[in-house]
Amino acid sequence: MQTTHTCHVYGDDVNTDLIFAGKYTYTLRSQEEIAAHALEDLDPDFVQRVQPGDIIVAGRNWGCGSSREQAVTALKWSGIRAIIAESFGGLYFRNCINQGIRPIVLAGASALVRTGDTVTLDHAAQTVTLGGQTFALPPLSPSVQAILDAGGLIPMLKARYAKT
Repeated sequence: MQTTHTCHVYGDDVNTDLIFAGKYTYTLRSQEEIAAHALEDLDPDFVQRVQPGDIIVAGRNWGCGSSREQAVTALKWSGIRAIIAESFGGLYFRNCINQGIRPIVLAGASALVRTGDTVTLDHAAQTVTLGGQTFALPPLSPSVQAILDAGGLIPMLKARYAKT
């Protein structure tokens, strides 16, 4: 299946505090409250522009810093479905998978597009097209694909154990 998405483009070394400020970690609880503060220090207009299914395209080291889970959930609950970056903070990469956001490592991606451009993901062909260029996506393990297909680790486990 091929899907086209609007992208939001950011640079290198965007840490978890820029994605979701630590000052909110223990004060906000609902999905709506958390989503309302996504990227507010880096891109104050993000929450007004973001639409369900949008994609983030970033430079190196996206999500470096603390393991704050809200730095992923704030984006998920804002509608982000995938993040394409040159590299990710290790914990952030795994938190994306656990929350059902597809992390895609692609060198030079942020130089190919601007915020508002479109990105096409072809899940069947395992390709991504941005800036007029098509790139092969690395295959996912069956377990990672199952987590993403379910919308995250918790929904996958709930569905699996509800059947037993």
